[in-house]
Amino acid sequence: MPLDGVVPFPPEFQRRYRERGYWEDRTMDEVFSDAFALHGDRTALIFGEATISYRQLSSQVERLAGWLWEMGLRPLDRVVVHLPNRPEFVYLHFALQRLGVVPIMALAAHRRYEIDHYARLADAAAYFGTDPELAAEVAAQNPGLRLLVTGDELLHPPAAPPAPEVAVDPDDPCVLLLSGGTTGIPKLIPRTHNDYVYNTKAASLAQDIAPDTIQLCVLPLAHNMPLACPGIQGVFLQGGIVVLGASTRPGQVLPAIERHRVTHVAGVPALYIRWLADPLAQSCDLSSVQLLQSGGQRLQPEVRRRMARTFPNAFVQENFGMSEGTLFFTSRSDPEEVRLETVGVPVCADDEVRLTDEDGREVPDGEVGELTVRGPYTLRGYYRAADYNQRVFTPDGFYRSGDLMRRHPSGAYLVEGRIKDLVNRGGEKISAEEVENLILTHPAVRNVACVPLPDPVLGERMCACVIVQEGSAISLDDLSRHLMDLGLAKFKLPERLEVVTSFPLSAFGKVSKKQLAATFSPGSV
Repeated sequence: MPLDGVVPFPPEFQRRYRERGYWEDRTMDEVFSDAFALHGDRTALIFGEATISYRQLSSQVERLAGWLWEMGLRPLDRVVVHLPNRPEFVYLHFALQRLGVVPIMALAAHRRYEIDHYARLADAAAYFGTDPELAAEVAAQNPGLRLLVTGDELLHPPAAPPAPEVAVDPDDPCVLLLSGGTTGIPKLIPRTHNDYVYNTKAASLAQDIAPDTIQLCVLPLAHNMPLACPGIQGVFLQGGIVVLGASTRPGQVLPAIERHRVTHVAGVPALYIRWLADPLAQSCDLSSVQLLQSGGQRLQPEVRRRMARTFPNAFVQENFGMSEGTLFFTSRSDPEEVRLETVGVPVCADDEVRLTDEDGREVPDGEVGELTVRGPYTLRGYYRAADYNQRVFTPDGFYRSGDLMRRHPSGAYLVEGRIKDLVNRGGEKISAEEVENLILTHPAVRNVACVPLPDPVLGERMCACVIVQEGSAISLDDLSRHLMDLGLAKFKLPERLEVVTSFPLSAFGKVSKKQLAATFSPGSV
């Protein structure tokens, strides 16, 4: 039986994707167990002073899977994974794949508000984190949580018999990723074994991942890009090395690149800007780097030029992707204007891309339209979100992404902005509506509109424009404390507060966030 709340691919598309070789009908566990066995004593993972071979990785995964089975986890159970970048995350991810258990990939920065929502929405059976107090709070609201793990069991699992071989359908979800959606808390994105294995392999080809690849991973592993685009999964499939970092500080990142002779780095523009500004960027030997992957937001030409000077042998690869599926990459062989101006083309010949107007009609080449897509690794519906799915998917299964693009004469694509009501803070997509709903619970607030303001490093920061109740006052510190008390993740807090008496309205009587943002942007009068 398919997991309740998951929208399957229609049968005719399932046949097509199998016939064309995209879907192999192998589970994540089958694929990665074979890879771990093949690469044996080669180094798989470096974390600080620890060096872990593929054989050791496989052994740790098996021990952990046995204990989790003993603790009662079974195929298609949903569990919340709320861990930072540490080897425990890697062990747990593959142990859950071994059992057919479905992880919900929460970000380490998320707090009670978000974690409680994921556990409740998915009827989670377990929570894996680092904060016992938070775990207890979530468990109090979710009696279905049968297992809470916040200690060292992931590194040192108690003795247990080996887990049995379990039957897992490759069309079932292997992971629930988080959306960057605009409506409330992020939606859950079911990625199947078939589509996620293909996603990983296709992205690996776009970066020429090979056995001699040494990848630096400092982005949060819960994100799709460092996990599978090509991420650690892509490197492990080829027998390369992942240098896992818990910090994005230049004082740790740049020496690690020099020490380990890193060849591949995945980042977002805000991180690259920060690293380039540090004196270590000039004193460390960064010549080993062959590829710098940039995603999350547009990479400005001046930043790209500085990256090329600082990393003299690296190809700066623009990448546009979404946890929902479709991936675009530029290529080393692309003409210069394509590499500098576009995000390239989709990785799969069967990625069907339409750029559409507000009525759903395709726009002529060269005009801006909403990216609307379907393909062998793009979801057909969010998890347990039937009403929302009716709005964001076309009747013939195309996903309306909310991103605006234009087709370049070369056939590649340029990102031109978004329709969605999001703030893109350093590549993290924050739903304005989610934060607004919480701000409205403050007794001093009568109305609020959260808008993005430009930032030279992070790209955007959130500004809360507030109309206060008569006779009331509010400060940014007051507002931040209120949101933190509600359990909101710190990175979602507004970083500027503007108290206004009214909101500008559009011709349709809606709040004009565009005009609000223009009013408070640098250089405005």
